[in-house]
Amino acid sequence: MPQLHTRFGTLTYDPSRHVLEFPRGLIGFPMCRRWLLLGDRHTDALAWLQSVDCPEVALAVVCPRRFVSDFQLRVSRQDLEPLAWTPSDPVQVLVILTRRGETLALNLKAPVVLSLRSGRGVQVIQSGRWPLAYPLALSRGRRCA
Repeated sequence: MPQLHTRFGTLTYDPSRHVLEFPRGLIGFPMCRRWLLLGDRHTDALAWLQSVDCPEVALAVVCPRRFVSDFQLRVSRQDLEPLAWTPSDPVQVLVILTRRGETLALNLKAPVVLSLRSGRGVQVIQSGRWPLAYPLALSRGRRCA
């Protein structure tokens, strides 16, 4: 099995079971097409998208509804085409967590959508009111449904 040297140490993974394929890459990381989704050992609220193609890149991600109860994904079917998705397929929506000075913020404008069936992902720019940097109030925490 391949190994990947990352900020989390050396990871051994099964490419046929663990790698998420992002055919279009992610915004700012177009060459990073293969990713691992890693749990955080300190909190179940946080996960990491670890790039296989660029091992120095790891992005903190969270379930948006855990922190923003009225969050809704608004995208077209065309936006989801890279997932090889059908309406009956389960998907997981995550958002990237960033640090802005002393504040943590969620990128609700460009969520990451993962197809649990195909193992593919896509980052989409959604229409509507959601901001690029939604300040995170930790007291609002909520479980992802």
